[in-house]
Amino acid sequence: MPSVFTSMEHLRARLRAAKYVVSEAHAEVILDALRSDLALLVEGPPGSGKTELARALTLAAGTQMERLQCYEGIGQDDALGSFDRALQDQYLSIGAAHTDIKEWPRLREQIYTLGFFSTGPFVRALLSENPCVLLIDEIDKTDPAFEAMTFQLLEEWRVTIPKLGTIEARSVPITVLSSNNKRRLSDPLRSRCAYLYFEYPTIEEELEILKLRLGTDPSSSYPQIAGLAKALRSYRLLKPPSIREILKLAQVLRDRGCTRITPDMRDTLLPFLVKTAEDREKMLLTHNFNRLCADAAKHAREFLETADESPSTVVEAELMEEAAAA
Repeated sequence: MPSVFTSMEHLRARLRAAKYVVSEAHAEVILDALRSDLALLVEGPPGSGKTELARALTLAAGTQMERLQCYEGIGQDDALGSFDRALQDQYLSIGAAHTDIKEWPRLREQIYTLGFFSTGPFVRALLSENPCVLLIDEIDKTDPAFEAMTFQLLEEWRVTIPKLGTIEARSVPITVLSSNNKRRLSDPLRSRCAYLYFEYPTIEEELEILKLRLGTDPSSSYPQIAGLAKALRSYRLLKPPSIREILKLAQVLRDRGCTRITPDMRDTLLPFLVKTAEDREKMLLTHNFNRLCADAAKHAREFLETADESPSTVVEAELMEEAAAA
């Protein structure tokens, strides 16, 4: 475990300094996993903060990140690396002119060393002198053969590469595997990880994220934006809005000087909220966007009442009256 994370409270504080909101339960799992040299397998819908966790841990630990972006058909070379054939050939051609034939076996051995190997993210993470963050992003896009290739890494913190040999970890990386749950990952992979499931944030969590990332703005209505996010994610869209997209919407509204979302803003806000033709067609129906605004106001009002908070701005007071009327 990196020495910077001395307790759960310390970990949460460092993550908050990296502008990442994490629950107490998740923070405890993360800390226990790091203490036990376990990778974190984080599943959940796209845009729920899985990849951002790896970025935040990188900042919190004051280290660097090695990232493997997975895709269909990804192979071992993408993760581990490969020998630089051109460099090997050049070395052999130069050596051939100055080496006795009896020295050829030694010359051939020399080209199968790290000096002739273009390292991939797994090997770079293992060779790092200080613990780095290794992100294996969207591992559910890979096939079972690729999954099996990760078992040695996740269990023994080493990898074996033909002709090169076994690479041992100089330091155990903080490893995060993210999955959008497009296919079920194998039990052997799951058994080698600590498991977290990320839902989309609650209104309270979304508000905290907005304030942490964008700052407290007394003229804004973050509750309505958070309520809008909750409403949209319940509409069975093909692509519900991610946390990142809600943050971008809040920035757009702030830059425009808007303090409320109203039905007449439909055409200028949809490009930031829906990203497929089918979802756009659904939300272009006037009654749908009107209902969305009403639902956003309703969710905001319910949150303010549940949190036993008085409206802090005129906007929020108007919002609660609007929701009550709706």
